[in-house]
Amino acid sequence: MGPLGFNEILIILLIVLLLFGGKKIPELMRGLGRGMREFNDAKNNVRREIEEGMTEKERTANTTASTPSSTTQP
Repeated sequence: MGPLGFNEILIILLIVLLLFGGKKIPELMRGLGRGMREFNDAKNNVRREIEEGMTEKERTANTTASTPSSTTQP
């Protein structure tokens, strides 16, 4: 199956209009917008946590690499 063309999108919109009516569509779109916003917020939070974890791991790796070893030579 390929991407949706103009005719398919038009048919889908007509079916949605018939099923939900003109008054319910704005509520439906608001709910869809809220859902997308929450999804994007959650996605950004996960991305930020991963990046913070990576930078923290790099910082600990740099501090352990820059400290001299505790072995002494007699």
